[in-house]
Amino acid sequence: MPRRPAKPNGIREIATALGVSIGTVDRALHNRLKLSRTLRFGIFLPERVAVFFDSMRAGMRLAAERLTTTAPLELHFFSFPRLGDGDVECMERARWRQFDGIVLAPGNPSALSALFRREDAPPILFIGSDAPLLGRIASVSVDATVSGNIAADLLGRVLPEAAKVAMIAGDLRIQDHSEKLRGFSASLAVHAPHLRLLPPLESHEDPEEGYQAARRLFRHHRDLGGIYLGTANSLPVLRAADEAKLLGRLKIVTTDIFPELIPLIETDRILCSVHQRPFTQGRMAIELLYAHLLGLKTVPPVTRLAPHLVLRSNLSLFADGLDQDTQLLPE
Repeated sequence: MPRRPAKPNGIREIATALGVSIGTVDRALHNRLKLSRTLRFGIFLPERVAVFFDSMRAGMRLAAERLTTTAPLELHFFSFPRLGDGDVECMERARWRQFDGIVLAPGNPSALSALFRREDAPPILFIGSDAPLLGRIASVSVDATVSGNIAADLLGRVLPEAAKVAMIAGDLRIQDHSEKLRGFSASLAVHAPHLRLLPPLESHEDPEEGYQAARRLFRHHRDLGGIYLGTANSLPVLRAADEAKLLGRLKIVTTDIFPELIPLIETDRILCSVHQRPFTQGRMAIELLYAHLLGLKTVPPVTRLAPHLVLRSNLSLFADGLDQDTQLLPE
C-alpha cells in the first residue's frame, strides 16, 4: 500500500512549536511577512570537533524543514577552522550581511567585536557558547557551569582522600569552556575538598596538542586519580590514556556522546559523559531566530539547556539517539 504523504505543517503546528497562539502566527504571517519572501539564514560553525557540530547542523536542518512550509526558509552553511580561528574571515567571504539572520558559534569576542558595530548587521544568535557583551539577540547553549558541577560531584564521590584530578578544556578564552572550569573547580572546593585540582590544560581543539598535553600530564602525575575532559574533542586524550595503560584505572568524565565512546562507557573504562545536546541546541537556535524575525514572540536573550548525564545504566537511550528529538516543541 503506498505511503500517504506527510501533511505539511501549517499555522497550528507553527504556533504549537513556538509556544504562541494561532492568532499571533496568523497576524505575523499575513501582516509582517509575505509567503513569497524566503528567509535566508547564514550558519557559521567550526570544522573541528565535527562530531559535535555535525549533530548541531542536523538539528538546524530538521527545524528548517518543519518551519519552511509556511514561511520559506533557507539555511546556508559555512565553516571556519576552529572556535576563535577564522570566523571573521569566513563571515566576510560569505558576505554575511546579505542574510536575514546569522547563527554563529562565537570564539574570541574581541575579534568579533568589529562586526557588531556595523549598522547594517543582521540579527545574530550565538550557539554553543556566548559573548553577552556583544550585540547578539540571543544565545543557546548547554549550561556549562552545571556541566562542570556534575563532573566534580561525580569524581568527588568515587575518588579517595587527597587524590589528584585534572581538567583538559578546549580554549579558556571561550566562555563555554571557562564556565566549565569555573563550575568544576567551585564544586570541587565545596563538595569534594579532599581532592587536589591540578592547573587546567588546554587543547585548543587541536588533536595533536590534546594528545601531547595528556601525555605530559600522565608522565608528570603518575598518581593522577581522575580527569574531566571538558571538550568533545576527547579521543586524542583517551588514546594517550590507553597507551599509558590508564583506561579503567583513571576515573574519566568526558563530554558528549558519539560512537567511539560507547564501548568505553559500556566496559567502565569511562566513568560517564556529560552530554551537551548539540542536536537540540541547533534545533532551538533556528526556531528562536525564526520567531524573532517574524515577530512571533519575545525571544529570551539567554537559553541554557540542562546537560544530560550518560552512564552505563542509561547508555542505550543515548546510543539510540535520545537527543535527536523529532518534534518542534518549546523547552
